[in-house]
Amino acid sequence: MTDVRDELLQLRAALERHNHLYYVLDQPEISDAEYDRLFRRLVEIERAHPDWVTPDSPSQRVGAPPLEAFTSVTHRAPMLSLANAFAAEELRAFDARLKRLLERDEGADLEYVAELKLDGLAVSLVYESGVLTTGATRGDGTTGENVTLNLRTLRSIPLRLTVANPPPVFEARGEALMFREAFAELNRARAEAEEPLFANPRNAAAGAIRQLDSAVTASRRLGFFAYAVGFTQGVAWARHTEALEFLKAAGLPANPHTQPCRGIEQVVEFCTDWQERRHTLPYEIDGVVVKLDSLALQDQAGTVSRSPRWAIAYKFPAEQQRTRLRAVEFNVGRTGALTPVALMDPVLVAGSTVSRATLHNEDEIRRKDVRAGDTVVIQKAGDVIPEVVEVVLSERTGAEQEIVFPTQCPSCGAEVCRPEGEAVARCTGAACPAQAQQQLEHFVSRGAMDLDGVGPALIEQLLAARLVKDAADLYVLTHQQLAGLDRMAEKSAQNALKAIAARLVKDAADLYVLTHQQLAGLDRMAEKSAQNALKAIAASKQPPLGRLLFALGIRHVGARVAEVIADHFRSLDAIAAAGVEELSGIHEVGPTIAESVHLFFQQDSTHELLRKLKEAGVEPHAAERAAVPADSPVAGKTFVFTGTLTQFSRSAAEALVKALGGKASGSVSKKTDYVVAGEEAGSKLDKARELGVMVLTEEEFRGLLPEGQR
Repeated sequence: MTDVRDELLQLRAALERHNHLYYVLDQPEISDAEYDRLFRRLVEIERAHPDWVTPDSPSQRVGAPPLEAFTSVTHRAPMLSLANAFAAEELRAFDARLKRLLERDEGADLEYVAELKLDGLAVSLVYESGVLTTGATRGDGTTGENVTLNLRTLRSIPLRLTVANPPPVFEARGEALMFREAFAELNRARAEAEEPLFANPRNAAAGAIRQLDSAVTASRRLGFFAYAVGFTQGVAWARHTEALEFLKAAGLPANPHTQPCRGIEQVVEFCTDWQERRHTLPYEIDGVVVKLDSLALQDQAGTVSRSPRWAIAYKFPAEQQRTRLRAVEFNVGRTGALTPVALMDPVLVAGSTVSRATLHNEDEIRRKDVRAGDTVVIQKAGDVIPEVVEVVLSERTGAEQEIVFPTQCPSCGAEVCRPEGEAVARCTGAACPAQAQQQLEHFVSRGAMDLDGVGPALIEQLLAARLVKDAADLYVLTHQQLAGLDRMAEKSAQNALKAIAARLVKDAADLYVLTHQQLAGLDRMAEKSAQNALKAIAASKQPPLGRLLFALGIRHVGARVAEVIADHFRSLDAIAAAGVEELSGIHEVGPTIAESVHLFFQQDSTHELLRKLKEAGVEPHAAERAAVPADSPVAGKTFVFTGTLTQFSRSAAEALVKALGGKASGSVSKKTDYVVAGEEAGSKLDKARELGVMVLTEEEFRGLLPEGQR
């Protein structure tokens, strides 16, 4: 038995080594047939001894039984998004801002790292004691989806780190992507099966990672590159380049085309070079990511909103095409905003067919002098959203027609008003069906209440059948009502539903009083679909306060600001009673947001919506805070970390403070209680001394923590 167990361990080590050689280093040492022989022997032993199977076994890469749904994962440190630059001058302006912020001479060169901006799906990999335990999508930056089973199928991701004495907790962040060859093969197979083709490798990769059946993910042949370290305990670095070297030493593939740059001009050269060479790679890139190399300087620069000041994404110019603009329609959003959309002859742009493009607003239409019948140049903004760049004036015939902005809402007929000083015109109708549709879609969306199974088509039918007036009506739907819905797929039927929708729904609260019978009557929903919709609705009755606040669709309040406000007030009643001054005093909440929140909660319609939500049993709760002794020096205190820490990464230290009831801030002010200064602490330390804020060493900070957290 001991000999068989030893053989098992040797097979696992050999297979992981060959996976790394083949998928990461591109240096295979054995044939596919020999690899298959070793793999079959491993599976044979594990079948004979099922209790020997472990999550890090190579056999676990082939897929597991399908899931019914993904669970959520809260990132221990936020996965931040990046600000964009689209020209060399914007990179130089970024460099100049950093020098001012870091108090460096204009002539001094900062040390950067330039990395290819991979066009895939951002994911997080958490290893505990060296073993992969959790894989998650980025999601909204704070919460993602648990896709561990799917990420285990990627052979370039090690199931166990290859370093001796791995950290107790180690998080690698990177990009899951599909190589061009695998993408072409996938679309060929789908074409033969008469299935819809994927528009581009990014969409194909994202779809593969979000498959409920991990065996499907395994069949898609995805790749992975690690580009950063997230929440980590037990190890720290002084530079980003050192962290990248650790990633490679641990068995994680880092992109080989990463270059340290001394000064912004070397960064510009790198960007220009790869803009010309991007199509020579076996995978898609859409730009270059530029980061400060020094982690101490990253800390000193800090973040703004949800983006770091120390990094920027240089986006390659979008691919452009010409086409004919035939007509313009006007879409009405959840706040009543009218958005003009160009309807065009279909054309292939950056890998996908485009027939609609945004015209933004009336000022943009006038500035570009866009007319129906024009030949126009279009591109995808950020390689994603189609937009009209310019009109080809030389091809005008005189038959083109000016675009007239409506004075009445195309959905409900109410007056359209453009407030002074704003670029957007808005519908003034209180019962506009288009607004109701958009508001409800926002309410049930993944970033808000996350009602899986309650999508746009179902909402449209609920509105049209007069089953829902607002979100609260969802909570009284019955199975019989859902099961009785008519499946109306004809375009004429859809148009008829839209025409009568204005009389069916008033606001989001009506969703919570929907009954099963009402839902069942809308679309002949399959039994499983009806059950899933009702299950999702019921599960959302006790949402996190921040999610509900975001779901309400308050103007200027995104997911991050909603969480900040929720964490401060801890209850919906307290938020509703807050004045503008109290709201604007919260870190990250300015006067514009404060006024918008205050105005929203003063409306009679808001009072009615909140009443109905409460009656429907919707009871939001504030995020739990770790229970700590009342005399703990951490609870209720605001910490700022600066310089290089040796026992924690900055994100890990901030996460510990938050978990223990404290606050972590990126800037020093009179409200700061402690500044924890590591090596090479910069201007934040000077600011703390100037304001008389208490400064702690890393050891003194550790002394404040409970024994189990030090």
